[in-house]
Amino acid sequence: MLRAGQQSRAVARGSGGSVLVAARRAPPRRAAMDVRASGAAKVGARDLQKVAEAAAAAGAKVITEALDKPRVITSKGAIGDIVTDTDKASEAAAVAVISAAFPGHAILGEEGGVITGDVASEYLWCIDPLDGTCNFAHNYPGFCCSIGVLRHSTPVAGCVVEFVGGPGAWRTRTYSAARNFGATCDGRAISVSKTSRIEDALVASELCWYEDLWPTMAGLHAEFTRTAMGTRMSGAAAANLCHLAAGLVDAYWQFQLKPWDVAAGVCILEEAGGRVSTADGLAYSVFDRSLLASNDALYSPMLAVLEPRMRGLIGQGIKLGPANVPKGYGVRLGSQLD
Repeated sequence: MLRAGQQSRAVARGSGGSVLVAARRAPPRRAAMDVRASGAAKVGARDLQKVAEAAAAAGAKVITEALDKPRVITSKGAIGDIVTDTDKASEAAAVAVISAAFPGHAILGEEGGVITGDVASEYLWCIDPLDGTCNFAHNYPGFCCSIGVLRHSTPVAGCVVEFVGGPGAWRTRTYSAARNFGATCDGRAISVSKTSRIEDALVASELCWYEDLWPTMAGLHAEFTRTAMGTRMSGAAAANLCHLAAGLVDAYWQFQLKPWDVAAGVCILEEAGGRVSTADGLAYSVFDRSLLASNDALYSPMLAVLEPRMRGLIGQGIKLGPANVPKGYGVRLGSQLD
């Protein structure tokens, strides 16, 4: 098992058989890099951000029109895994904005897989039109429209519109970021907290049922409930990442997240000064299935709790590496953006 700071050569096979070959390194504090808009295939981060904001606004408009009205809810099979007519309509609205601006970019959606575009493109839009569908179905606040875009495996822009309040009193918060340009909430700059001790921290996660992971997850929930100032569950991964970026919580850990859950939120978090890795301290890709995110000061204490548990899972043969990679998409993990 490699620790933070050590390098490995990772070869994994993504969904559909695409091969990922990567030099992976645990993330030190990310240094700023220029993203230039030169070249026919290159798009500036600010231009991507504007489209992400427009797409998120379009999806959020659909959600707003459905608030406090009866929902049409369909089960995807597993208990709690549901989709509503609003998820689908929000996705269609967001996809229309993105495809109009960048018809060649691939779009990966929770409700439709690769919806449109060319998977040979360097850009992959990862959209969750209604993150926190169970919350939405129950009129419980904390659901979001999340729009993020990757270049190779790196999130370069993202926007999350979060719905807060409640029936008859709904309002939104809009989180947005572009790589190397910082992060905002409703236009105001945000940054992670400075909390440095777990006993002073508010730690976010979600109680999700994965039979093979449950003993480890239950143990971690017990550990942080015992040692942290408090633990919180929002019901939406995008909301958790944005709350961390805004300093509302101090750390977030989770397993089995999908690219559309995290692409926007990871960009927003990193631009707010946050740090993200796998749960065992390796460099993170949105295709990975374990996540540790925190401010810089709390990262090492959190990793000290999570890494031994992650090592135990790997020892049991549980796979938490890259998954949900669209067939044919040219992921280059750890690639440098020129």
